[in-house]
Amino acid sequence: MKQLKYILLCGIVFQTTLIYAQETSEYIEFDDSKNVVNGVYLGLNFAYGEMGGESTYLGGVTIAYVANKKFEVGFTGVGFYSEQNSKGLLTNNDVFGGYGGFHLEPIFFGASKWGLSIPLLIGGGAIAYANKDLDDIIDYGNGEIQEWEPFFVFEPGLSVQYNISRYLQFEMGLKYRLSSEFELYPGGLQNINGFSAGLGIKVGI
Repeated sequence: MKQLKYILLCGIVFQTTLIYAQETSEYIEFDDSKNVVNGVYLGLNFAYGEMGGESTYLGGVTIAYVANKKFEVGFTGVGFYSEQNSKGLLTNNDVFGGYGGFHLEPIFFGASKWGLSIPLLIGGGAIAYANKDLDDIIDYGNGEIQEWEPFFVFEPGLSVQYNISRYLQFEMGLKYRLSSEFELYPGGLQNINGFSAGLGIKVGI
């Protein structure tokens, strides 16, 4: 009998609390999309593009801080290899190199499953020959062959993002590189300008 009274008392208290919450509209919400969410992530991406009209392969790493799913700021490093066999005066003049710098990325619809962003890289890098014995292959006379040439780079893009979970994100996008001019050898590649399209994944908190 005492147990029945206890159950009835608990039921009355619960019912009274529920009615009061409905009348005052004081609900506890568990909607994570309405919370301010900041975090950090590590991103990996791979891309195919062109440089001087020739096939180019790129791979990059990004470490960034994300402010409320609306803006990213961090650092990006990119390595590349470009098939330049048909360019310039050399018989085998593929090039490779890398660049990196500040990563800035405004994000739109970041709280949704699908998002849109505008990644931007501002920095610098260097480029070199894939063949290290070029000096012994061809004599350019007054031409000077440089082993490494530095450059400044500016790379804007457009990216579509899919939030697999709170800790994992998939992205695909298109970018365009703009670099300062350099001269590895007379008649050769003078910049790394060109489009690239790629896929990436971001893992973080």
